[in-house]
Amino acid sequence: MSSNEQMDFYLKTLSLSRIRESYLVESENAAKAKLSYQDFLYRLVESEVLSKIDRSINRNMKMSGFPMIRKIEEFDFSYQPKLDEKLIRELANLNFMNDAKNIIFLGPPGVGKTHLAVALGIKACLASKKVAFYSADSLTQLLATHEVAGSLKSIIETLTKVDLLIIDELGYIELSKKTATLFFQLIAKRYEKKSIIITSNKPFEEWGQIFVDEVVASAIIDRLLHHSYPFFINGKSYRMKNLLKN
Repeated sequence: MSSNEQMDFYLKTLSLSRIRESYLVESENAAKAKLSYQDFLYRLVESEVLSKIDRSINRNMKMSGFPMIRKIEEFDFSYQPKLDEKLIRELANLNFMNDAKNIIFLGPPGVGKTHLAVALGIKACLASKKVAFYSADSLTQLLATHEVAGSLKSIIETLTKVDLLIIDELGYIELSKKTATLFFQLIAKRYEKKSIIITSNKPFEEWGQIFVDEVVASAIIDRLLHHSYPFFINGKSYRMKNLLKN
């Protein structure tokens, strides 16, 4: 076995795929540039680390469950002039996650709540954070299914470990008392540990209708709002804007 074949075997064994792909070319470039052995090694290791970071980000994006890709930079703040653009851009730095603070977007359909939630979630993925996106309906169905299967504790533990949990469209479907209780258990478990982003078309005073229980609704609101950034978006619908263009 030649030295190149032996090197290829060693790099494959160590799962250093990026170095395996590039070390021959990099060694030629290093010789031409008269790099020291240390600089040559640094460039190889750096390329491997960056490659692994890229793969980690792509994996996080795929596992997040985003229904679409949206960016903060694409959001038309001029169409929602009452929305605090400066604060939204500050939140995109993800400092709220360090303090396990929540973000709540309230407003009628079409004002950009889901866009902002997804955009912040993508920022978190790019920072190598684990993100999970669920509609409120699919999340409560997931919890109910695991409760029937006897694995509720396990799924709540899994969801608690996620760095950022995004719950979309809370309020479109009325929950049962049972699923409302399961939802509360998840919120309580993540309380002051990990951040949550919620979008809802209902103001807080109507959440009692969503959860079919004023006490449960109050307990959920209390935990979500304790450390949070609530936004009330009452602007025009982007969907109507696009419709009028056509």
